[in-house]
Amino acid sequence: MHWIDYLIVLVSIAAAIGMGMYFAHRQKDTSTYFAGGGKIPAWAVGISIFATLISSVTFLAYPGAAYADNWILLVQGLMVPIVLVALIGIIVPLFRKVIRLSTYEYFERRFGLFARLYSSFAFTLGHFSKAGTVFFLVSMALATFLNINIYTIVLVLGVTIIILTLLGGMEAIVWMDVVQGALLIGGGVICILILMFGIEGGPSELFSIAAQYDKISFGPYDWDLTQLTFLVMVLNGIFYALQKYGTDQTIVQRYLAAKNDKEAKKAAYIGVLMSVPIWALFMFIGTALFAYYHAQGAPLLPEDIKADEVFPYFIAHELPVGIRGLIIAALAAAAISSLDADLNCLSAIAVQDYYVRFRKHSTDQQQLHFGKWMVVIAGAGAIGVACLYISWGGEGVLGALFSLYAIFSAGIVGIFMLGLFSRRANKQGLYIGIAAAVVFTAYAVLTSTKVDIHGTGVKETLLDLGDWNFSHHKYMLGVYSHLIVLVVGYLASFLFKTPLADKELTIWGYLEERRK
Repeated sequence: MHWIDYLIVLVSIAAAIGMGMYFAHRQKDTSTYFAGGGKIPAWAVGISIFATLISSVTFLAYPGAAYADNWILLVQGLMVPIVLVALIGIIVPLFRKVIRLSTYEYFERRFGLFARLYSSFAFTLGHFSKAGTVFFLVSMALATFLNINIYTIVLVLGVTIIILTLLGGMEAIVWMDVVQGALLIGGGVICILILMFGIEGGPSELFSIAAQYDKISFGPYDWDLTQLTFLVMVLNGIFYALQKYGTDQTIVQRYLAAKNDKEAKKAAYIGVLMSVPIWALFMFIGTALFAYYHAQGAPLLPEDIKADEVFPYFIAHELPVGIRGLIIAALAAAAISSLDADLNCLSAIAVQDYYVRFRKHSTDQQQLHFGKWMVVIAGAGAIGVACLYISWGGEGVLGALFSLYAIFSAGIVGIFMLGLFSRRANKQGLYIGIAAAVVFTAYAVLTSTKVDIHGTGVKETLLDLGDWNFSHHKYMLGVYSHLIVLVVGYLASFLFKTPLADKELTIWGYLEERRK
């Protein structure tokens, strides 16, 4: 690393802190702190949605996946615009109308308190573990590039994100995401250009090698749910789109930051339409890396290098001074863009779903004060999780956390779809559906997860039921749990006589207004 590269990275981190300090004087109430006062332009909110979706994990994982195989992981992202073209016009006005801040307020209004606490707890557990994971992964990469102790990287990056989120609130997050989004796009484009014109024969040779090895493909196309196939990714992508844009606080909170319904819908479309090309860009980087290192006269890779290590190796050894610093700054920016949103939204959930419930007569200033403390606590907790991953080598606890998350967050999209599309569905039926989904998810996790129980190096299934083990691909677990909540919850609702739900909480209220 040249001193110029270090300088670029330091300037990008200082810019994040400066952005938080710039907006600090405006953060005088919860509306401004958590939703920007509902005055942020649609284009900025849209870029912020994009920057939140494109994390440093995408920056590192997509090129590695495309280098090792093909573009099958992109299928999930391609489903997002297909699903949302039909639903954004319904989802955005619904949330802006029926909730104050928390996504899960809708769940309570539709199905009662348990549905709200269940879904908000699932969000908190999932995003808290995600924040720690992102801290860990990006810090591992940055420590390698910068030749700095990894614990120092975790601390510096964590403190930077806490300061940005704590001082500047949603306004600083959105505007910093705009800058970081541009940095991410610029870094990706520069890498592509260097890869395309850095091999003998240029772009034509790159595409020739990619075609020869079948690298730009979305297969296999078998009708098989036990392997990672096109069908599995299509089904997973449909529910991913519904989960991110219909039940994820980090996205729904952005809807509230826009000036009106029209601007909020525009922001959602901008976020989607920017994300898909950038996902494809980083997939193409993986394909280009494969061609770059397989072309005639290509530089040699270390023999034991893994696929997900090739892009970092390329950055460290092939990029010129200054460009290397820019790409590393883009990697750090991707982490900041994702994590600042997580901390702000975890704080919003703590305030709206828990603090306000137990302190019903608290003032807005008390809520704001509590929310800021929660940013610090959540940030410190995420740093702590990252440090645990480092000390344990990233093994074991990561799988355990995701297994627990899978069990306790089962069926969130099913709850949302049941509430949106059926007035007949009631809370009693839903609770039966949730119980069925949790039991199924526990069964699937226990009978499909293999661990080294005895420390002998031989992995065994946690609960071996022989032919009755869950054998489908792990990505199908989420799909099934959502469907179980939807189907079982709907059918079980007929066992209880309850009034039909308020139309304004369902799609039928939207359709009725459209007919007027």
